Formats: sequence, C-alpha cells, structure tokens
Amino acid sequence: MNKTRQHELIQWLKKQSTPARPWLRLSMLLGLLGGLLMIAQAGLLATLLQSLIIDHLPRHLLVTDLCWLLVVFVLRAIVSWCRERTSFVCGMRIRLLIRNRVLEKLAQLGPSWVRGKPAGSWTTIIIEQIEDMQDYYSRYLPQIYLSALIPLLILLAVFPINWVAGLILLTTAPLIPLFMVLVGMGAADANRRNFVALARLSGKFLDSLRGLDTLRLFYRAQAETKQIVETSEHFRRRTMEVLRLAFLSSAVLEFFAAVSIALVAVYFGFSYLGVLHFGNYHTEGVTLFSGFFLLLLAPEFFQPLRDLGTFYHAKAQALGAAESLVTFLTSEAEVAIEQGDKKLSGNTPIRLVANELEILAVNGTRLAGPLNFTVLAGQRIAIVGHSGAGKSSLLHLLLGFLPYRGSLKVEGIELRELNTEAWRHQVSWIGQNPYLPEKTLRANILLSQPNASNVQLQQAIDRAYINEFLVDLPEGLETEIGDHASRLSVGQAQRVAVARVLLNPCRLLLLDEPSASLDMHSEQRVMNALSRASYAQTTLLVTHQLENICDYDLIWVMDRGMLLQQGDYSTLCQTTGAFASLLSYRSKEG
Repeated sequence: MNKTRQHELIQWLKKQSTPARPWLRLSMLLGLLGGLLMIAQAGLLATLLQSLIIDHLPRHLLVTDLCWLLVVFVLRAIVSWCRERTSFVCGMRIRLLIRNRVLEKLAQLGPSWVRGKPAGSWTTIIIEQIEDMQDYYSRYLPQIYLSALIPLLILLAVFPINWVAGLILLTTAPLIPLFMVLVGMGAADANRRNFVALARLSGKFLDSLRGLDTLRLFYRAQAETKQIVETSEHFRRRTMEVLRLAFLSSAVLEFFAAVSIALVAVYFGFSYLGVLHFGNYHTEGVTLFSGFFLLLLAPEFFQPLRDLGTFYHAKAQALGAAESLVTFLTSEAEVAIEQGDKKLSGNTPIRLVANELEILAVNGTRLAGPLNFTVLAGQRIAIVGHSGAGKSSLLHLLLGFLPYRGSLKVEGIELRELNTEAWRHQVSWIGQNPYLPEKTLRANILLSQPNASNVQLQQAIDRAYINEFLVDLPEGLETEIGDHASRLSVGQAQRVAVARVLLNPCRLLLLDEPSASLDMHSEQRVMNALSRASYAQTTLLVTHQLENICDYDLIWVMDRGMLLQQGDYSTLCQTTGAFASLLSYRSKEG
C-alpha cells in the first residue's frame, strides 16, 4: 500500500469518527483524568512511606493521607470503568454508522450487483471487517493523544524533583514510537492481505456448503475439500505474518521501556549508595520520597506508549479493513439506476405501459428487450418461458434493481422519475425463498402491517391456510421459528409470506415462481391464496407451472429476452408457437 493511499484511508477513517466526536473527546478527558489520579496516587503513597519510615511521624497523623489514598484509588477505578464504557460506545456508534452505509450501498446497487460476489465475502465485509474497526476508534484514536499528554504530565511532575530521572525518560521516550513505526511499517499491508485471504476463504466455504448436494451429485466434494484446505492454509500463513509483526513490535517496545526503567533504578541505587551526587535541587541528597515517587512514575511514563503499541495494530487492522470498505462504498454500477423524486398518489391498482423497453444488467449488458406492452389496472398476467428468458429480470426492473433504456411508465409517470423507496411501498413481492427475519410467527406475519387488528390477522391466517399447521406449533403464533425459519418447512414459510402480502395489499403484486420447490399440497394452497389475492391488485406472475395460469387474463410468452406471444390460455393453446412448444415440453417432462 503506497503512502498516498494510506493517507487517504487514514483521512477516511478519521472522517467516520465525526458523528461520535463528543464520545471520543470524553474518552480522552477521562484518560487524562486517570493520568492525573495516577500521579496523585503515587505522590500520596511516597509521602506515606517517607513520613512513616524516614520522618517517624505518629501513625494517627497519617490517617488523612491514607484516606486520601483510598479515595484516589477508588476514583481511579471509577474513571477507568467510565473510560472503558465511553470508548466502547464511541466505537459502537461509528461501527453502526459504517454498517448502515454499507447496507444502504448494497440496497442501492441491488441484488443483481451483489450476486456478482460470493455471499461469504459480503459476510466478511459487513461483519468481520467492520467489527475489526472497534479498537481503532475506541482505543487507538484516544490513545494517540494520551500517549503524548500523560507522559508530559509525568515529566512536569518529575523534573521539579530530579532532573536526571526526567532527562532519562525524556531521552528514551521518542525511541519507542520511532522503532515501532519502523518495525510495523508493513503491518497495514499484512492486514490487508489477511482480509483478502479471509474474504476468499469465507466466500469459498459458504458457497461450498450451499452447493454441497450438487458437488456430491457430480463427485466433486473431494476436490472442493482440497481447495478449501489450500485456501485455509493460505489464510493461516497470512494470519501468522500479522502476528509475527505484532510480536516483534511488542518486543521492541518492551525492550526500550525496560532499559529506561532500569537506568532510572540504577541511577537512584547509586545515588542512595552515595556514588552519584547530581540530579537533585537540594543538598541533602535523594530522599525516600523522591526515589520511590519517581520509580513509581517511571513504568507509568511508558504505559501510554505501551498501550499505543498494543493498539497500533488496531490501526493497521483498520487500514486493511478500510481499503475493502472504501473500494466497495465508492464502487458504482457501470450503468446507474436512475431515480427521481416523484411519488404516486391513490391506492387503486396501477397501469403499466412499456415502449421499446430494454432491460440492462448493472454492467450495461442487455438482458431483455426491446419490449412493448400495456398492463391495465387490475389485470392479472402470467409470464412463462424457459429459464434465462428474461422473466425475473422484468420483475427486478419493476422493483428498481436494474437500469433500463426506452420507456416504462407507471400511471403515466416514467419509472426512473419515481422515488424508488416510495415506489417500493406500492409493490408486494413474493419469490421462491421466503424471508422471515423476525423471531416469532406473529411478528413475521405483521412485518409490513404491525398495527393490524386481531380480526385482520385472523383473516390473513385463514386465507393463507396457516391454520392448517398452526395447531401443531407448541406456542401457536408466539412460536419462535428459529434462524432462516428452521422450524417451518419451505411450504409453511411460503404461506407466512403470502399471509404478509394478504395483510397489506399493495397496488402491484409481483410473484417470482412462488410455488417452486413446494410439495403438491403446499403448492396448491399457496397458489389458491395468491390467485384470490391477485384480483385486488395488478399482478405479474412468473412461473413454470402452466397448469396454474388457466384463469389469468393474459399470458406472456418470453424467450431470449423477447416477448413472443400474448393472449389468454385458451387462445394460446389453439395457436402454434412458443406457448404450444412449452406445453409440449412440460407434458414430456411430466
């Protein structure tokens, strides 16, 4: 990583801390207060020993100093706890903001762009890399200032007592960050390579797990296992490279700190023996107070630098993560998805008109078109064709996930002129794999209409045939369905998605093969519920199941991105063409 790029990433990291700057400043102030309390604690302890051992003061005269020592000790512990808490909140807020930006960017680029990378690599970016920034914001940034301010405070306390000890500390202190920078110069590059290796391993492993049945079917499981082992070994080497640099820089720091503390101890040892007679500002020589006080402060002088050394690798780690994040956040689709600020009014089924419509991929490749069609308000249209014909691409375009050329008007307004977020509130969508993010069955049904009444909820449950399996669930609607709806079958989960749509009918209903992968009973229930729901809104259904579309108003037959035939079921059955070929193909499959 060149210096220019590294400087840009550091500036980006610091810019992200702006919203949490009050927490950052509070953390620094608490750290500074902790440093002052540490100096006070050392001074009180040295005073007590001087008074007790050398001055032989009665013990009852030391009670006040002892009480103050206990108060300072408690205050220092409280300040330390508050600083840890404040630092964590600071890092947490910044991580939350960065993660929201990443998720917003993913939503902006759309699923078509996201599918271009393995799912595991997105997991690495969204979770691991953002989490690895916690120590940078919560510890490293405050410690940069504290590593300069606290040693300065200690020097201000040391020099008035003994200038030799102060000079030793002042001379050796700059050597530590200097050698640490020299040793850790390649740490950012090592962390970046480590993140790349982790993303590759995550993507490979997750994709292999998802395709395990296919790999076994084609006898590729052993070869895939070998590739995962090789990728894991590559990641192990990158991790050890990072750890080697971390241990080396820690050793450098401890070496110089130990040498400096030893020099201070040797100086005071020879001073007490009467060999050295310089460094003090008074003639009676080195007192127990001055020696003990300065020996207590010597390790504390280097502690902020030790902490900075520990957290220095948090900076290198954050730089490695920032490179991936900045690259992603600044990436753009080759063809931008345009949007305006117009919003539709009304709540009636919508009308769609396409003229020379060409659907484009995010890289500019034409997926389908040119298409010319009119969808009347409330019309029910089934779209059929072989895989890759462009059916799902049309639905993705209507959802605002793909760019286009030509014209596609919604209620007379060009789709690209509509506000995307407002437009999506007008659309209901059900795909092949239902997404149930909430904890309980009730919460998932009420996801789009949380204020629905119990009567409305029960109607949706009845119409989606959820009551057929509801009695088998131990806690009914309050049953926790688990991660990825693991307690429900695919058919049951799809019925929950249907109930969600029934509870909150929109102006346009998009169905992307909702009965795929369902058993016969579940398919019948889902399609019956959706068929009844489709009469209340304009509906586009993509399907391979030709027997479910007999009563639809129109059937569109697509092939290689073109709309080849339009008509109702009976008309197309009597016409030679693409639909007749599909019927023949399906009958042979059956």
